[in-house]
Amino acid sequence: MADESTNPATLPEVILVRDPQDLLASHHSVAWAEEILFDALTNCRISVSRSEKEKPVAKSDASAVLQIVLAGTDSPLVQSVLDTAKLSLPTQAESFAVAVSNGLMVLSAPDARGLIYAVLELADRIRFGGGTNVIEELLATPAFADKPANAIRSVTRLFASEPEDKPWFYDKSFWDEYLTELAMQRFNRFNLALGMGYDYGHDLNVHDNYFCFTYPFLFKVPGYEVQVAGLSDDERQRNWDMLRYIGEAAKRRGLHFQLGLWNHAYEYTESPNQNYTVEGITPDNHAEYCRDAIRMLLKDFPTIDGLTVRVHYEGGIPEPAYEFWRVVLEGTKDAGRRVEIDMHAKGVNDELLEVALSTQQPIYLSPKYWAEHMGPSYHQAAIRDNEFSPPVNPTMKMQAITALSRRFTRYGYADYLRDDRPVGILFRIWPGTQRILLWGDPAIASGYGRLASISGTQGVEWCEPLSFKSRKGSGAPGGREPYEDQALQLPNREWLKYKYAYRLWGRLLYNPDADPNSWQRYLHAEFGKAAHSYEQALAHASRILPLVTVAHLPSAANNWYWPEMYTNMRIANNGEHNIYTHDSPSPGTFGAASPLDTALFYRVDDFADDITQGFRSGKYSPLETAERLEQLADKAEQHLVLATSEALDTESPSFRRFATDVAMLIDLGRFFANKFRAALAYALYKRTQDLAQLDQALETYRSARNAWKHLVSISQGIYKSDITFGFTPPMRGHWSDRLQAIEADIAAIDLEAVEARKAAAKTVSTDKMEFISKFIQTNNQKQRMSYSHEPPELVHKGEVLDLQISVQDAPDGLRIDLHYRHANQGEHYVIAEMSGQDGRFNASVPASYTASPFDLIYFFEVHDREGNAWMYPGLNDELSNQPYYLVDVSGS
Repeated sequence: MADESTNPATLPEVILVRDPQDLLASHHSVAWAEEILFDALTNCRISVSRSEKEKPVAKSDASAVLQIVLAGTDSPLVQSVLDTAKLSLPTQAESFAVAVSNGLMVLSAPDARGLIYAVLELADRIRFGGGTNVIEELLATPAFADKPANAIRSVTRLFASEPEDKPWFYDKSFWDEYLTELAMQRFNRFNLALGMGYDYGHDLNVHDNYFCFTYPFLFKVPGYEVQVAGLSDDERQRNWDMLRYIGEAAKRRGLHFQLGLWNHAYEYTESPNQNYTVEGITPDNHAEYCRDAIRMLLKDFPTIDGLTVRVHYEGGIPEPAYEFWRVVLEGTKDAGRRVEIDMHAKGVNDELLEVALSTQQPIYLSPKYWAEHMGPSYHQAAIRDNEFSPPVNPTMKMQAITALSRRFTRYGYADYLRDDRPVGILFRIWPGTQRILLWGDPAIASGYGRLASISGTQGVEWCEPLSFKSRKGSGAPGGREPYEDQALQLPNREWLKYKYAYRLWGRLLYNPDADPNSWQRYLHAEFGKAAHSYEQALAHASRILPLVTVAHLPSAANNWYWPEMYTNMRIANNGEHNIYTHDSPSPGTFGAASPLDTALFYRVDDFADDITQGFRSGKYSPLETAERLEQLADKAEQHLVLATSEALDTESPSFRRFATDVAMLIDLGRFFANKFRAALAYALYKRTQDLAQLDQALETYRSARNAWKHLVSISQGIYKSDITFGFTPPMRGHWSDRLQAIEADIAAIDLEAVEARKAAAKTVSTDKMEFISKFIQTNNQKQRMSYSHEPPELVHKGEVLDLQISVQDAPDGLRIDLHYRHANQGEHYVIAEMSGQDGRFNASVPASYTASPFDLIYFFEVHDREGNAWMYPGLNDELSNQPYYLVDVSGS
């Protein structure tokens, strides 16, 4: 006897209505999205049929039958349902609306991509809804509309290692799953980055150079006898076929397909052990070959919507190279279609922009968001001091622009935000801070969604987790897998570990005010009762390394600084060269290291200098950073304990990955919190000779060491003993490898303490100790005053900008300084003391200063008569806000 529950006649019914005469509804990408919706419904045991026109439904059947209508904005039915729901459809590209009326659910949008998002949103709700009656839930859906906050929401995936990246590159099923997920989470762009395996301008011993000089790995260019020695014709054809497949798969899902061509060096004269050598290129035909190769690439691959190019010396071409790039970019001129040219912004000047603009193609610059790392949501309020000045010995001819005249362009938006710029701007979030461990914080992701479009910029490109895995020839067969524990491995699907991160980034870059249900339903489906605790534990843990990065940056280059698997920076100065010396102030110690944001965070040594002299600025001190890191670790631990008690299966691979990574992040938070404390105590000892400070340094450093030991104990047997992101020690190995340097630094300080006690006749500065005791315990967040400030929305060019801030119950002797500058990171702040009376403080930005092509940034520094100081508005608890104000400077 047949089971009635599986009889199609007894199943709830859904009719998918898509009129072939409707241009949007009949778009091939909308048809693809409809298939995803069809599968989601049938997987819920719902009978699904298709129709080209909606059907009358009797009221008695309205709860059993649901018609889902996919239509553009011209449909009278759409307008009728939206009117009934009192809902307006946004006209902005990629917007959409969903409304229900009398058994009809209407999905509509002004363009195909918006309609795709509407359909996929419905599929996602069905898949992760968790209810027992899907049709009832859909019929009860409140009408809603959504629109994007950022025009570009992109993901970069890198091919950096032949042995580790070929498996996924050639796997069509991988691309089908991966690109589907990007579309589901409302990313609208995918960038396949080739040629990022090395920093060619200063790399030696290039070995794994597959796809580095990309063109001859894909095709032969007529008129040139260029080939890759050792690459068979069959393999070259296979590469060609796969690139075509990837492009077509991206377009099918409504994604903009960007191809990264990061290297244009064809030979590496100081690298005799290359896997592949390119034959047939000479200096005489190099530029012309690249031009004709681009021309052929765009002709043979019509799905390519844009090219990303590294145009400074690390792309292998010495600076300046205007004529080379003029010839090469001519290859885009006769493509017969719009081709976006995205130039990695480092070192770009007006001359190079002129070259790019001459192609008549749309030009974008892509600055780094937080150097080669990831910080909180905002753009750094000030760059490091050493980004303003050229090196002492300016002999780097290859880097004439990047390292000298435009050095300040290396790690942020620089001076590219002029209101008369003829180019688009998108920011690239580089993969230096956190590469392996889980990340997932809705607050910070939402902050990026709000702040990525500073001064009218277009959005963000995110380098996905495990980017740069096995770079610089450090790869081994077996794929990108970082796990030793086979139960946790995801063969050739490593990205699945990070699905929650993809969801947060995609949806919150699209709409930073998205309904939390859009990510929480996924967590509930995965973790049941533990979902809320999972969310909170990972959110707090995910704030730890971005805070470490912004407060402590021994190197802006991710080739050296990797806080997630930190190569210890010594506190004691032993006079030896270390890996950070080239990019960190002398003497290369933890206390001397600059913060990434020099406007908001104190350097350890600077704070020690200031408080021993009896004053401090409003910057966050090392102690305040340490306190916040400790709080984040404690909160993460509390929620991890709850999640473990609530989880139905703590041995499931997904829960084990989460619990392991959060526990490791907690230990990292405690390690760095105590390292900050130890470094400050040591710096204070050096300035006062107070042995109590030296004892404090040793005590807190040992606590940091113990946290690292605990982290090692968690990770051993879980993660591989050699996780490679490069061939040098700082970019490979295991957390256990870092312990020896920590122990050695503690031993050096311990020895110094023994010697100091033997020579205890040194005089301790009483005045300095009084200052220290005063400043080391104050400035707590709870002691701050209540402020009132209304920032102006805009100011007209050439007009005075009057600013006022009020302080409730302002104490006597309060002083407030206004810090302001243009939205140009190549400038320093102007600091003006505000006039104050009865708790109201005023200052003006001169008309001559607002007569500028840049918007205006400002913040306040508050000083009380006891010497305490704070920044306002400062960072919120989630690290998700903009700790300064930005005013639109309008030309009208």
